[in-house]
Amino acid sequence: MTTQVTGSPKALVTQPSEREVRIERIFNAPRERVWKALTDPTLVAQWWGRGNKLVVERMDVQRGGHWRFVEHSPDGTHGFEGRYREVKPMERIEQTFEWDGTPGHVVVETMTLEDLGDGRTKLVNVSLFHTAEDLQGMVGAGMEQGLNQSYAALDKLLARPN
Repeated sequence: MTTQVTGSPKALVTQPSEREVRIERIFNAPRERVWKALTDPTLVAQWWGRGNKLVVERMDVQRGGHWRFVEHSPDGTHGFEGRYREVKPMERIEQTFEWDGTPGHVVVETMTLEDLGDGRTKLVNVSLFHTAEDLQGMVGAGMEQGLNQSYAALDKLLARPN
């Protein structure tokens, strides 16, 4: 059963199970541009941190590769990291996600990109949490607000000329 977590006008966020969150968002850019924005460290630093300064310490986009980002926000410094489990260029990334604030609470994220054929791309991200409590903690910590802030920054990046 799918239930709506919250009513965002930008990203559709649902909870297909007690341990999963599904995020669906359409970007007004071709799949190749969206892929590059998701996998090029220079571009990721411009949008991923909700518009805050983001330092990309590592980003080895290949199976087994490690990524680590540090966001510098008004409320402090936040580190995030994980490993790439699968990378299929232009189509799919599966990775782990862990926040320094809750070490050991690892999320498995599966992101797919669909070319809609009209210059737009649908991004679907499914996050599988270890426990239902982990999921509720992330939702309660403002996950949707943060992702919509990051996606708004990504929209601005994608709207710029190549």
